[in-house]
Amino acid sequence: MIRWLLFLVALGLATFGAYWLTLNSGSVTLRWLDYQVDTSVAVLLVIVLAVMAVVALVYRFWRSLRRTPRAFGRWRRERRRGRGYEALSRGLVAVAAGDAEVARRQARRAEALVHDGPLTMLLSAQAAQLDGDESAAEKFFTAMRARRETEFLGLRGLLIQAMKRQDWNQALKLARRAYLLSPKSEWVVKTLYDLQKRTGKWADAEVTLGESVKMKLIPAGDAAHERAEMQYRKSLDSEGREALDWARKAHRSDPTLVAAAVRFAKLLVAEGSLRKAASLIETVWERTPDPELAEAYWAARKCDDALKKMQAAQRLATHNPKHEESRITVAVAALEARLWGEARGNLEPIAGNDASPRVCRLMAELEEAEHGDLARARNWLMRASGDEHAPQMSSPVPQLTGSSE
Repeated sequence: MIRWLLFLVALGLATFGAYWLTLNSGSVTLRWLDYQVDTSVAVLLVIVLAVMAVVALVYRFWRSLRRTPRAFGRWRRERRRGRGYEALSRGLVAVAAGDAEVARRQARRAEALVHDGPLTMLLSAQAAQLDGDESAAEKFFTAMRARRETEFLGLRGLLIQAMKRQDWNQALKLARRAYLLSPKSEWVVKTLYDLQKRTGKWADAEVTLGESVKMKLIPAGDAAHERAEMQYRKSLDSEGREALDWARKAHRSDPTLVAAAVRFAKLLVAEGSLRKAASLIETVWERTPDPELAEAYWAARKCDDALKKMQAAQRLATHNPKHEESRITVAVAALEARLWGEARGNLEPIAGNDASPRVCRLMAELEEAEHGDLARARNWLMRASGDEHAPQMSSPVPQLTGSSE
């Protein structure tokens, strides 16, 4: 709209100027050598404008001629680049589809058309990986790492290769460098954290854990469990009082972590704090019963014969009587003490059609030990191995029996 208004204003001014020249035409006389030209001002202006137009056209034509070779070269480069990017696109699609032959062919084509492009090197490396040529892929990734604009991509490729061949120390070095380049990258932080844990760099892993929580890569609720895991690993790598302190910290960080609780209890038993160890296991048993806890509990209660072990198992079971693991613990102790009725009374309620393989194996042991019934024992073992043709066993369902020490 504005352009049209400007055009109309210019047209009006031109019309007014022509009209004004018509009313005030005047005259002009030009003398040059032996020539004299008499004309009006309007005609002279028309001639000047015509000459200017011709000069402008000649200049534009001359300029176009000068620019033609450069424009032609630019057109060829753009066309070549377009074909190169087309090859890149097809190659990346082939990599995603797992077509090694097409990926390799398109990578060669892209490399010939788009020289030294980051995407070209990436495609060549991925095509080599897809073709199983890890050494060629490593060459491309190393070349990418040497260039500032592609260093991160090269590091990522080399890092994945190092993790594939389980060279964890080299992978950790690469992950640290990648973290310096991109500390906010979710993939980098997670990979660095996993490698630090795998290589036992617990102090560094704790720092990375804090960064992961800040970046919300690990929920705040899971951070305590992760920290407990690391403290437990530190305890395994330590000895004496230091090991006990790390186990205590791990248990406090996450009381539901059974491995940390077992470690803590065993170290307490080793230093003679039997009551404390037993109390600790009873507290953990209320939330997360586990066979390893039962073993540690028997050690804490100094169960040097089968009957004491049975009494300790019954006492431990009272801290979570409805849990299947409580019944199994009492049954294991009862089998060792040859108390068949006690064992059967605790196993049969959980030996239904959905019984776990562990329960089935215990029932097989009970049938063979109590009655010498090898047929029924074999049926239970078939169920434990997941044999769908094993006959289903039916038994009465008594209540859990037990007594405190």
